[in-house]
Amino acid sequence: MANKVSIIGSGNAGLTAAYHFSLQGADVCLFGAKGFDQPLADIESRGGIEALSSFNDVPLTYSGFQQIDKVTRELEQAIAYSDLLILPVPSFAQEPLFIEMLPHLHDGQIIMLMPGNYGSLVLNRIKQEQGYGDLDITFVDAISIPWATRIVGPAEIAILGMKEFLPVAALPASKTQEVIARLQPVMPLPLTVLDNVISAGLENINFGGHPLLTTLNMGLLENFDGQFNYYKDCCSISTSKAAAVMEQERQAVGKALGLTLIPELEAMNALYAMECETVYEVNRTSETHGKLNSAPNSAGNRYITEDAAFLLVPCFEFGQLAGVATTMVTSCLHIDNAYNDTNYFEQGRTLNKMGLSGMSVQEIMDFVA
Repeated sequence: MANKVSIIGSGNAGLTAAYHFSLQGADVCLFGAKGFDQPLADIESRGGIEALSSFNDVPLTYSGFQQIDKVTRELEQAIAYSDLLILPVPSFAQEPLFIEMLPHLHDGQIIMLMPGNYGSLVLNRIKQEQGYGDLDITFVDAISIPWATRIVGPAEIAILGMKEFLPVAALPASKTQEVIARLQPVMPLPLTVLDNVISAGLENINFGGHPLLTTLNMGLLENFDGQFNYYKDCCSISTSKAAAVMEQERQAVGKALGLTLIPELEAMNALYAMECETVYEVNRTSETHGKLNSAPNSAGNRYITEDAAFLLVPCFEFGQLAGVATTMVTSCLHIDNAYNDTNYFEQGRTLNKMGLSGMSVQEIMDFVA
């Protein structure tokens, strides 16, 4: 009997997950919320999802056509379909989706967030506050989605590449091995164990590149409507030096929390099977990242609204708690605040929103263990 999995979300990652999990032999239910359900209509019209064999004259892997067992606009149906619930949605969508899901969840289900970005902690807090403290579900945070991918037409995706493996952690961390055993049969790549969900947030490889490089290049990105190859054109000798300072701050925060974080260069080489000597070289030569000639064209792009708000803010907060200065992180956030007329220090993913306010470092580590 085929494994069953429900995909909650019908964006780039949602359609790719539905296609690739089906390619793996799983039965898939794909949910699209009202207002975001056009991809479902396209799938119904075409009878499935096509992964292109080439895009912009670049050959692609994982091409083919897959029927999807079930598409639905009813969240209750998607939750009842499987005990494995995958949410490949932006961080800001995690909370409202989960609140809507709560009345329909049952004991024994796994909710996997891709990317996690500390979402497990936020959703666990909501579960308690909404009166579902006895509900026995397990949250899992992945460092990111597995693919570089885009929807390029009706029920058409271009899978530009996929990581070699995907690091994950459960909340609590003592359940990570157990949930990997349940999730691995539907996943198209190996899942590997991280220390805990805080490690999963700090290990998100978007941390070092997306918010800072976007912030530093905003004038050109806006004036030329993002018509760049982001990784090649926005990473220069000087911007890579600034990113290296931010990497030092991430490492310092991890060390203060008792975590051993993988250096960004080592992580990128491992995830994408490269042998680069610098992060600058990674950005300039990565075949996966070089296939798509597009970049953010405004400060409203998720490289700031998600990656600054949900990755940099937690690092700043953990740094404050542990007494570690994060000058580059803080500077980037101040500039992004000005760009978007907001205050990410309040609106981003704070310790309070993660349900960790008032705890010491040791109490937090014990809480997620």
